[in-house]
Amino acid sequence: MEIENSVKAQVLADALPYIQRYSGKIIVVKYGGNAMTCDELKQAVMRDIVLLSLVGIKVVLVHGGGPEINEMLQKVGKESKFVGGLRYTDEETAEIVQMVLAGKVNKGLVSLLQQHGGRALGLCGTDGGMIEAEKLDNGMDLGFVGEIKNVDIKPITDALDNGYIPVVATVAASADGQIYNINADTAAARIAAALNAENLILMTDIKGLLRDKNDENTLIPFVHVSEVPSLVKDGIISGGMIPKIECCVESVRRGVNRAFIIDGRIPHSILIELFSNEGIGTMFK
Repeated sequence: MEIENSVKAQVLADALPYIQRYSGKIIVVKYGGNAMTCDELKQAVMRDIVLLSLVGIKVVLVHGGGPEINEMLQKVGKESKFVGGLRYTDEETAEIVQMVLAGKVNKGLVSLLQQHGGRALGLCGTDGGMIEAEKLDNGMDLGFVGEIKNVDIKPITDALDNGYIPVVATVAASADGQIYNINADTAAARIAAALNAENLILMTDIKGLLRDKNDENTLIPFVHVSEVPSLVKDGIISGGMIPKIECCVESVRRGVNRAFIIDGRIPHSILIELFSNEGIGTMFK
């Protein structure tokens, strides 16, 4: 028992320089993947975020909710339609997305954070005009899927200044009031940039960027944003990793100090990334 307590004390002592480094800084966490659907991992993430908040780190939690949206669409007998592998969002689906993300998912996360001793405030992109969107123009008609035109950080900074953990659902509105569904990675990146955040952390279901996508032992721990085009050209960055890494690159180029892709399947992955030299995922700088 004495040895065990000594190890625990050493872990806390080793974390001190990192806590001092991040105290008072803003960290934006995009929460998703298996960490959002596995109850054990969800509880661990919420405890970790409360811990960060209690040691003086200003955490902004940005979330999507794909599985919950799929579940609700099934319940109402709504068939999902995909265009080029992306969900088509008609007007009815947009209403369901708003109801699920800004309602059930958002308030559920707020409740969990508060159960673990945190002070959380649920927000969505329409609150205070936080996220202004317009119809996504990428050559495909995806319906009411939007891209971000502008971010007003005041609702988030007001929450942070009053000691709350802002929990942001990625639903936004256009200038004329039309509701749009926004990709959560994209929203997290733009919010982090607008806040001049110290770090952006994207939680995923993979270890990070792999040199060989079939071998988790080939993790690339550090990438300079200038290297990304050649990694795409070489096929190392491909498929679903392309938009995630584009979000990391955009956030860094807009002023975020560092962006990370980490494995949310590993308990306490956020703490390991922030409070150790080794880290756990891929860092973009």
